[in-house]
Amino acid sequence: MPLKFHRPTPRFTDGAGTPLLGACLGLGPAVPAAWPEQRVAAPLLGSRDSSLREVWTCAGDLSQGETEGICWRRVGALLYGVLVLDEADFSGGPEAPLQAASEAAYLRIFRLLDAQGLPHLWRAWNYMARINKEAAGLERYRQFNIGRQDAFLACQRGVTGNMPAACAIGLAEGPLSIAFLAGPSAAIPLENPRQISAYNYPETYGPRAPSFSRGGLAYPPGQELLLISGTASIVGHATVHQEDLLAQCRETLANIGAVLEEANRQARSTPFSLAELSYRAYIRCGEDGPVVQAWLAEQLGQKPETLDLTCLQADICRADLLVEIEAMAVHPLEASSC
Repeated sequence: MPLKFHRPTPRFTDGAGTPLLGACLGLGPAVPAAWPEQRVAAPLLGSRDSSLREVWTCAGDLSQGETEGICWRRVGALLYGVLVLDEADFSGGPEAPLQAASEAAYLRIFRLLDAQGLPHLWRAWNYMARINKEAAGLERYRQFNIGRQDAFLACQRGVTGNMPAACAIGLAEGPLSIAFLAGPSAAIPLENPRQISAYNYPETYGPRAPSFSRGGLAYPPGQELLLISGTASIVGHATVHQEDLLAQCRETLANIGAVLEEANRQARSTPFSLAELSYRAYIRCGEDGPVVQAWLAEQLGQKPETLDLTCLQADICRADLLVEIEAMAVHPLEASSC
């Protein structure tokens, strides 16, 4: 059975396939899952439910375990894991706690990937408290970027070019939480010709550049998986349309469209389209949720209630950004394309 994505109800009930990975979104009570699941404690917007469970399923030989605090599950040649670290455990060293925690987290992740023989990181979901606040003389997001890049370098991963898709999102409180998806072969990294690659940002955005690509094409058995990183209203390297929500939405969707075009230039399957993507939007002000949902539905020619979109109230990696949107889709591959 191919990799499948489910976002049907607040509780996963479809028994088809083996759950590989998941996320529990919202502020509802946490119900333990039998598989690794990332908890994203942020208010759900535009939903009558207090929490929503996303699950990806696939078939294959199952193994799972806990390694250096990483709760992981492997099905066939796909590996998913979740690691949660309390910054207080890293407060005694010379580095800022978030920087030290992010470096430790990625060092552990890369050790697990190497031990499993699945060295290629396809996607990472990073959540941390107070992402835009300054501590120890530096914005916390910039501290996170230093620690992440230090781990990439220490594990002999490049910090330009073949980078994983990723997001980095701020929550009101809580630990550093990182989920990741990895496989046996490198994903095809996707960049956006409208933007400077994040890993080439100038030093005005911090001592270390962010370590991610704008998206990627990965290849589970018999499939082509499109992963679009968290995307916002940035042209070149600068934020545009500050304080204008709908203008930022337009620029964000234009950037997603540009990554989609790059994906279709290299895709082995049928072309991807904006209308088929599954979206997750992070919105700084909760009251903007219905506006973003209605606007995106109109742009995609869909009704808000049928749009494959989950909205969360959360902080973006730059204080002047009002919305960030990530997306994904999966296509079957012909046998000759595998």
